Amino acid sequence: QVRLVESGGGLVQPGGSLRLSCVASGTIATIYRIGWFQQAPGKQRELVAAFTSGGNTHYADSVQGRFTISRDNTKNTVYLQMDSLKPEDTAVYYCYADISSDDHSHPTAYWGQGTQVTVSS
Repeated sequence: QVRLVESGGGLVQPGGSLRLSCVASGTIATIYRIGWFQQAPGKQRELVAAFTSGGNTHYADSVQGRFTISRDNTKNTVYLQMDSLKPEDTAVYYCYADISSDDHSHPTAYWGQGTQVTVSS
């Protein structure tokens, strides 16, 4: 069994910064895609930033230049540094990963429980 646990959300003023963390634990052989989605009230869940299975990064246009995704493979952890935050960044942020538990299995999609980010003065 694999778990993704996010942390780092909270309330921040416009223009401020937050760093989210997501730790993957359990039986992990390979992490393929891993990244972050956001879901604002009344809206669909949308991709914010991710590492592709090839190791490249992808960002939503709305966060390009303000958010930075990084990872520590030794800790099975992915981070999302969010700078210059705007009220429209307010959402629940979910960690997502495609993970295989052994070298012979196809990857399975996992989601974290989500962490609330609120940008408000």
